[in-house]
Amino acid sequence: MDDILPTGAPPVALATAPPQPAPTPPTALRTFGVEEELLLVDPATGRPSPVVGALLAADADLAAGADPSGIAALASELQQEQVETATPPRTALADIEADLRRLRDRAGAAARAAGALAVPLATSPLPAHPSLTPTPRYQAIQDRFRLTSDQQLTCGCHVHVAVRSAEEGVAVLDRVRAWLPVLAALAANSPYADGVDTGYAGYRTQAWWRWPTTGPADVYRSVAAYRARLRRFLDSGVPLDAGMFYPDARLSHRYPTVELRVADVCRDVRDAVLVAALGRALVETAAREWRAGVPAPDIETALIRLAAWRASRDGVEGELMHPVSGRPVPAATAVAALLDHVALALGPDAGAVGRGAERVLARGSGATWQRATVARTGDLTELVRRSAL
Repeated sequence: MDDILPTGAPPVALATAPPQPAPTPPTALRTFGVEEELLLVDPATGRPSPVVGALLAADADLAAGADPSGIAALASELQQEQVETATPPRTALADIEADLRRLRDRAGAAARAAGALAVPLATSPLPAHPSLTPTPRYQAIQDRFRLTSDQQLTCGCHVHVAVRSAEEGVAVLDRVRAWLPVLAALAANSPYADGVDTGYAGYRTQAWWRWPTTGPADVYRSVAAYRARLRRFLDSGVPLDAGMFYPDARLSHRYPTVELRVADVCRDVRDAVLVAALGRALVETAAREWRAGVPAPDIETALIRLAAWRASRDGVEGELMHPVSGRPVPAATAVAALLDHVALALGPDAGAVGRGAERVLARGSGATWQRATVARTGDLTELVRRSAL
């Protein structure tokens, strides 16, 4: 639920830090990293299993106190039926992909040692009764939000992208808003929940929106306005703390990054890499526009929420709202618009990203694979088993 991406440096409270000069020239590739949440399930029943404590203990034993890859340790999340992974900050797509594969292998091995399976599914296809991870903060969240907390078991993919100052970060937030639903569509991987086909490709979005601070945010225009809005949220007494400020994109309150939070955890590592690469390119494109004096599009937040709903509903198999015109278009048209928007910022990644987008459009997202698997097997339990890492 919170950003824990290691940076290799002491945490920086970006939302309150004074602006700093850019440490690298504008053309340098930004560092970025990925957090993934994975579902933990019983191998026999396919239902979520509260084994994160045993998994973390097993991981410590398997790692023998050290990870030669330099990848951060696994971590618990809100519920005991999930585990979170986080890559270090990287520059190259190949490094992000290698990190994600190693982390998934590590989580899978530790889960098996704990008598469970780790699966990259954004919601549980089978009925679940989550068990809260027993920390004081999570207990306070449960006490305040009750059923919303009790039933919350979703797994996302969060992309952190380095920014050079709070001013740049807020400028980025103001300029990426309308493009984030396209990322969510590419990552859609949660058609089933509680034993039924929800009718959504990315149902996680619908479940996640039950928290009161989620969804698209209004344009901020300045760091002062960002801080003031966060302060008003906290003063309302609704969110427990700044970590519960859950818009689709935010300044990390611990690290010098913008955090993009709209994507489901992806079934295919390559899809997660695609989402991360597009996320970094969106941040770089927005920062360049800001430096060039291009004003942020003043698109109504309600319209962006409609675009996010459509992305959640159809994924890449139906229509999406065009991020500029706001009109329904085939998903391929919206993805093409995104690729065109970030083309200059992709740099040496352009070919790989273009091929990745073509792959998802041709064979569908994780949601497509899930529904095809159930159509063949007629069995949600088998779906879960075939998703195991």
